[in-house]
Amino acid sequence: MNTSWPSPNFGERRNGARPELIVLHYTAMASCAAARTRLCLPEAEVSAHWLIGADGEVEQLVPEEMRAWHAGLGSWRGLGDMNSRSIGIELDNLGDRPFPEAQMAALERLLPRIMERWAIPPENVLGHSDMAPERKIDPGPRFDWLRLARRGLSIWPEPGGASAPDPQTFCALARSFGYPELPLDLVLPAFRLRFRPRETGALDATDMAMIADLAARFGEDGGSWRAS
Repeated sequence: MNTSWPSPNFGERRNGARPELIVLHYTAMASCAAARTRLCLPEAEVSAHWLIGADGEVEQLVPEEMRAWHAGLGSWRGLGDMNSRSIGIELDNLGDRPFPEAQMAALERLLPRIMERWAIPPENVLGHSDMAPERKIDPGPRFDWLRLARRGLSIWPEPGGASAPDPQTFCALARSFGYPELPLDLVLPAFRLRFRPRETGALDATDMAMIADLAARFGEDGGSWRAS
C-alpha cells in the first residue's frame, strides 16, 4: 500500500465537518496510471483519498482528515458539501465491466479500516450515484453491492410485504432513506442502479417493498445515522 499522498488537490474540511460517509466511484479512464495522473493534476481540480487498481494495488492520494475533491454537487439526508463529510474511493474501472476479484478484495480490506477509524456505519457507504442521481452513475451496474453487504460493509434491503406502486410514497421513502429530493424519473433509476441493476420499466411493488424496508431501518426516523 502506497501512502505517499501525491495529490495536491485538497483542503481543510469546512465548518468542523468530519468524515461521516464513504463514497465509491469508478475512474472511467483507460488505466489506473491515467486516473492517478488526473487525480494529481492541480489544473484538473479533482482528487480522492484512495485509488484502487484493477490489480488490487491501493494508493492513498489525500490524507483522510483532509477534504478531497471527489463528490462535487450532491446531497445525502438533506446535507450538502459531501466533500467535507466524506471519504472518496476511486476504483480503476471503465464502468462497463465487472470489478476484478483482486480489486474487490482490496476494497474489502480497506473499508473496515476506514469505517473503524471514523466510526462510519455500513449504511453510510454510498455510491456517487446515490448522492448525485441527476448526474452520476458510478460505481455503476456492474459493482457488487450485495457482496459488500454480506460482509457487513454496506447494506441490502430485506423487503417484507409488497404494496401497490405509488410514486409519491416511493419518493418520500427515498428521501427518508437519504436520497436527494428529486422526481421519480431521477430517483428510481439511481435506486435500481444500486439495488436492482437489471430491472427496467415502471415503478413496481418490489421497489416499494425494498425502499420501505431501507427507510424503516436506516431512514431519518428509524436509522442509526444522525447528522452532526
